[in-house]
Amino acid sequence: MNDEIKRILTMVENGTINSDQAAALMDSLGSTTATKPKLEESPYLNRLLRVRIHSETNDNVNVNVPIRLVKVLLQTGIGIASKVPEAKNYMENIDVELLISAIDSELVGELVNAKLANGDSIEVYVE
Repeated sequence: MNDEIKRILTMVENGTINSDQAAALMDSLGSTTATKPKLEESPYLNRLLRVRIHSETNDNVNVNVPIRLVKVLLQTGIGIASKVPEAKNYMENIDVELLISAIDSELVGELVNAKLANGDSIEVYVE
């Protein structure tokens, strides 16, 4: 948790957040570590969430994120985001519990496959 506190203090120092926001973040760190379940050792957690965006103009994106990291970020991030007023606007349409449930269900394969009118495509999958 020391790394998280250092990051919060750096954000205050840089003017990214104010002292009240920093206090809220530090409070949420204490509550999330106390209630956060230990990640079980599952081979599934070693898989990758892959995001591929193929653009007609060659603005392509390839992102690979370990499922273990996705789960930790979701579990920790929701507690932190709920304490930051500005984050509520971004979090209101995201069902984090559903995402964590999908990870716990060990979904594998294609999750999103979208073809846009401009010819771009978006693929999200776990492998």
